[in-house]
Amino acid sequence: MTFTTDQFRLDGKVAVVTGAGGRGNSIGRAYALGLATAGAAVVVADLNAEGAQAVADEIVATGGKAIAVGMDITNVDQVAAMTAQATEAFGGVDILVNNAALMLELGQINVADVPLDQWNRIMNVNLTGALICAQAVIPSMRARGGGSIVNQVSGGAFPAISVYGVSKLALTGLTTTMAKQLGRDNITVNAIAPGNVTSEAGSTLVPEGSPFAQFLAMNVCTRAQGAPDELVGTLLLLCSPAGAWITGQTINVDGGWVLRP
Repeated sequence: MTFTTDQFRLDGKVAVVTGAGGRGNSIGRAYALGLATAGAAVVVADLNAEGAQAVADEIVATGGKAIAVGMDITNVDQVAAMTAQATEAFGGVDILVNNAALMLELGQINVADVPLDQWNRIMNVNLTGALICAQAVIPSMRARGGGSIVNQVSGGAFPAISVYGVSKLALTGLTTTMAKQLGRDNITVNAIAPGNVTSEAGSTLVPEGSPFAQFLAMNVCTRAQGAPDELVGTLLLLCSPAGAWITGQTINVDGGWVLRP
């Protein structure tokens, strides 16, 4: 087979992106718009139904296909209803991007002091929510001959030095486990680990000139910050025929902050 750039196209595919209707210039929005640009029909899913609708409207306004679904990724019934809506609108699901997570809401919590109910909520959203969404769409992927799941982890998981980092490192483990168990179904499972992204949430968490921003500027190989759109190319590789032989991997997109062999 001779490579062509057409292998990055997603025409005829249906993608679900969770957390895609959130704050301003979010990573989820960039993912949804990027998938639509590559030809996929997109299910924009978010707890914020109004935000999800705004992103879906953006896609439709530029000639793409999209619907918005308001849902809680930790609610099995709501996720099942989302999958049913995706199937009714577009015929099924080929791509799942598990992007929704708690991050900005967490602040700085010491693991020795975190209340267990808060710990359970973090793990329920950042880890179990991804599993619930995957379990909901896997039957559709199998019926359609395969699919792609991409989990959003974080550079902050390598190593994990926060409760948030622990949740994302656990999601990395879920990524490799699903990749091993779903490979024979022609379903690839990978993860993207962003660095410091200039989304509204990222800029709030790491303000310009803050000590951590200065640390990154001194230690990364290229740039300490990237825009949400700079993650889209990696996503398209992992979701398209161009990346069909990639599974079980975590790709750090961070300017060379996390260096791994």
